[in-house]
Amino acid sequence: MLCILAVSSLAAHAQTQRPPAVPLIAYDPYFSVWSAADHLTDRNTTHWTGKRQPLYGLVRIDGKPYRFMGADPREVPAMQQTALRVTPLHTIYEFTAAGVKLTAEFFTPSLPHDLDILSRPVTYLTLTVTGGTGHEVSLLVDVDPVIAVNTDDQEVTWGRSQAAGAMNVLSVGSRDQRVLNRAGDDLRIDWGYFHLAVPDSAHAQLVTSHDAMQSFVESGTIPTADQMDMPRSPRNDAAHLAVALPLGQVTAPVSRHLLLAYTEDFAIEYLNRRLRPYWQRNGQTVEDMLAAAERDYQSLEERGNRFDQELTADLEKAGGPVYAQLGALAYRQTLAAHGLAADFDGTPMLFPKENFSNGCISTVDVLYPSGPFFLFFNPRLLEAQLKPVMEYAALPRWKWPFAPHDLGTYPLANGQVYGGGERTEEDQMPVEESGNMLILVAAMETELGNWDFARQYWPQFQKWADYLGEKGLDPPNQLSTDDFAGHLAHNANLSIKAIEGLAAFAQMAKGLGKSDVAGKYDKMAHEMAAKWQTMAIDGDHYKLAFDKPGTWSQKYNLAWDQILGFNLFPAKVRQTEIAFYLKDLNRFGLPLDSRKTYTKLDWEIWTAALADNQADWNAFLDPIGHWINEGPTRVPLTDWYDTKSGAQEAFQARSVVGGVYIKALSNKSLAEKWRESEKSK
Repeated sequence: MLCILAVSSLAAHAQTQRPPAVPLIAYDPYFSVWSAADHLTDRNTTHWTGKRQPLYGLVRIDGKPYRFMGADPREVPAMQQTALRVTPLHTIYEFTAAGVKLTAEFFTPSLPHDLDILSRPVTYLTLTVTGGTGHEVSLLVDVDPVIAVNTDDQEVTWGRSQAAGAMNVLSVGSRDQRVLNRAGDDLRIDWGYFHLAVPDSAHAQLVTSHDAMQSFVESGTIPTADQMDMPRSPRNDAAHLAVALPLGQVTAPVSRHLLLAYTEDFAIEYLNRRLRPYWQRNGQTVEDMLAAAERDYQSLEERGNRFDQELTADLEKAGGPVYAQLGALAYRQTLAAHGLAADFDGTPMLFPKENFSNGCISTVDVLYPSGPFFLFFNPRLLEAQLKPVMEYAALPRWKWPFAPHDLGTYPLANGQVYGGGERTEEDQMPVEESGNMLILVAAMETELGNWDFARQYWPQFQKWADYLGEKGLDPPNQLSTDDFAGHLAHNANLSIKAIEGLAAFAQMAKGLGKSDVAGKYDKMAHEMAAKWQTMAIDGDHYKLAFDKPGTWSQKYNLAWDQILGFNLFPAKVRQTEIAFYLKDLNRFGLPLDSRKTYTKLDWEIWTAALADNQADWNAFLDPIGHWINEGPTRVPLTDWYDTKSGAQEAFQARSVVGGVYIKALSNKSLAEKWRESEKSK
């Protein structure tokens, strides 16, 4: 199979590309459909959790049926897949059979500065056929109704509508519509409605029928009558949504497009109030939203193609072909692990979910690793993540002198659930989360060019800085973001975070004109950094924990010392670590520390970004490139895997992969270009 990225200079690397899973629809934690196979016809498509959510695609060429999407019907032969391109916004497959070429293009216009478009829950599927000397061609797209429920034994109802803008729409949703009815990790949405929409200009035939595919295979037609015996469960032959596209004799290229959408009236519950999806904040109806999406199709395609080409080229310049591929795979996944809602006054609020970690919502040590993505493209989106956390932390119910870990379990953000919730300090992450918040706010406010956020929540930041001043240099026995490794006292990397958190607080104080406070905490940070070097040194490297000679760990938290210009640690610290790490690389990457052979993808890139030269950076990236394209686990990017076998340890489809953008963020001119160029569009 040939796989190529959007930029021709990546062609040599592209010959060996084989993403672990391919995003088809990537909108939020509920509306997220993937192909976890080399070919789109090898397996039926799934939700990011791995549960079945089949999208089927068939084509008839001169009366003979072929599959181009999905493994069913098994008796129908598959078209030959000849190419796959995965760009930040597009996934494009190419197929051939019987002298016909078919291109299937999935496009989610997740443009970071256009929140109206970013929040619109629509993915476009464009099908383009070229018939060569002329062939009779027709297409079928069929959607299993399980896409609208958590499990296939839940009953659904379905129907059709004529929408504004000359568009036909088929819809399916759960019978019970229990809105925001439960929280959890391995869950699919079971309220709201999936919509399959097609413009009238496509001259399509539509039906809601469980028999559409079989009819198309056998006769080239679909049933003329909708299935009306409902409700039914997907397990019990509930109606599929099917669109047939008769193209006639095809010689020149012919294109048709469909809209795949999912709408729900409420997206998030925050502090016991239900929040609407951001696109609905002004009362826009589903009909109007779909009509606008159809109206914008052509212009968005043009914008999306420019975005893909320019971003892919810039990522390659910043870090090489492997980095460009990694950035493309991480782009939609990062955004699709969030729910974008509107506060009661219309303010955007962005809530990440800890996909296949524990299902928590707005976890601070998830905001931290994904932060580079949002700082690079649009710091206002980071503010939309931090605001819910700070509003919660400012409430009297949060009584601790350190930052919270989370706001609940997705989609219910009603208060911390991790580590005993609000009731106990045991099993929390005091140094971790306090350092994370201070660093993120300082980075965000620096890029925004104002200190309004710091001013608004100054009492909380002051309290957290004081906690780090007392506990941060030599952290007590507590968890860090790498909580799967267990409690650890005297954690040297966590100490770096605390020290940089204090420098971040000093930067915030300086921005607010509090010069005495800035001087005090900046001095404290520098003094602690000097002590750290003596406490952590262990010959040719620095220790995992101050009391554990003969150990080591990735000091990924050092990344902010350069990015934010703190200059707390001399260059020899990172140079010493990089030289040591290069001796410990395994086939698929650098272990997280000396205890195990597993690693974290996000931290690997942060660590690699500490390298002073391209050769060292490439040494870190090459094994990661092999892992992406050769690893045995076929899931949306995992961030926790074994560096020897390449196998997934746990976690998948998480937003933390946005952390790979730290290399691009460290290029100040490039980051400034993307923040400003996108803002002007």
